[in-house]
Amino acid sequence: MQNTTHAARDATVRPLLSKDLVGTPGTEISMITVEYPPGNTDPVHTHHAQALVYVLEGSVVMQVRGGEPVTLKPGETFYEGPDDVHVVGQNASQSAPAKFLVVLVKDKGAPILTPVT
Repeated sequence: MQNTTHAARDATVRPLLSKDLVGTPGTEISMITVEYPPGNTDPVHTHHAQALVYVLEGSVVMQVRGGEPVTLKPGETFYEGPDDVHVVGQNASQSAPAKFLVVLVKDKGAPILTPVT
């Protein structure tokens, strides 16, 4: 497993853990951290997974299609369902980085992020 990969524009994604989900064949749980540099914005995407987000540092704005944008600070959480389209994922600051933890429950071997056009 590679320590650091670049997923969305300038965001750094660091895989931490990936394990088969016990009792649910073909499903895995993955844990990653995402670091947004100041002003970073993700492309529209989906995870095809249940995604639980926990902000560690800074402030991020998250929104799924049909939902309202929310600004999250350290200690706050966000949920995305497997059919959600993530239309806003960005650092709320133009001057400070942001970092968050994501736990994904997904099909084994499925990509963490799939761009949506």
